Amino acid sequence: MFRRFTEYLDSIEARDPAPRSRWEVLLYPGLWAVGFHRVAHWLFNGRLFFLARLVNHLGRFFTGIDIHPGARIGRHLFIDHGFTVIGETAEIGNNVTIYQCVTLGGTNPANGVGGKRHPTLQDGVIVGSGAQILGPITVGARARVGANAVVTEDVPEGATMVGVKARSTLVPAETWQREFMPYGTPCQEPCSDSAELAADTKRLAALEEEVALLRQELAALREAARPAPPSGTRRQSGG
Repeated sequence: MFRRFTEYLDSIEARDPAPRSRWEVLLYPGLWAVGFHRVAHWLFNGRLFFLARLVNHLGRFFTGIDIHPGARIGRHLFIDHGFTVIGETAEIGNNVTIYQCVTLGGTNPANGVGGKRHPTLQDGVIVGSGAQILGPITVGARARVGANAVVTEDVPEGATMVGVKARSTLVPAETWQREFMPYGTPCQEPCSDSAELAADTKRLAALEEEVALLRQELAALREAARPAPPSGTRRQSGG
C-alpha cells in the first residue's frame, strides 16, 4: 500500500514541475480531495449515503474540490490547484490530469431518470483549466481538452479539443506528444508555429503588399493631376 502511495506521489511530480519533493505534493489540495473521495466512495458503495455525503462536504470544505461520492476514479488522478466539480456518474481512468476550474457536468434528463449523465475520461486524458465537459460523453484515451473549451460530443482517442465557449473545434492529433504540457494547452510553447498564426501572418503580409500598391497608385494619380507649369515667359508691357 505504501509503495502504491509513493507511486501516486511520483506520478504527480512527473506531471508538475513545481514541487521539489514528495513532501510538497502531500500539501496539494487535489491529493487530499482524492483521499476524501476514496473514503466517501467506499461509504457510497456500502449504501451509507448520508455518511458518504458528509465526507464529501468535508473534502469540499478543506480543498475547494467537489467530487460526488458516486464518481468512479482510477489510479493517479492529478487535480492541479482545484476548484473542480466532478458529477455522480462521472468515470475517470488512470493517469488523468485535470487543471483548475474544470466541470465534469451532467445533463438534466426530461424523463426524470438519472442514469449515466456525466462524462467518461479514459486513461491519460489532460483537461485544461476552465474546460466544461458536459453530458454522458466519452473523452478518448490520451486526448486533450484545451482551456475554456465546452465539450458536448465524444472526443476521439488522441485528439485535441480546443475552443472558447460553445465554438469548440476538434483538432485530430497526428502525433501524440508525451511530454508534459502546462495547463493542457493544445500547442507547444511558443505557439508561433501553429497553423492559425501562420495563416494570419500570410494574410497580414498580403494586406501590407496591397497597401503598398495602393500608395504607389495614389502617388501616380496625384502626379498626373498636378497642373503643368506655363510653357513661356509672360511679355512685359512697355511704358
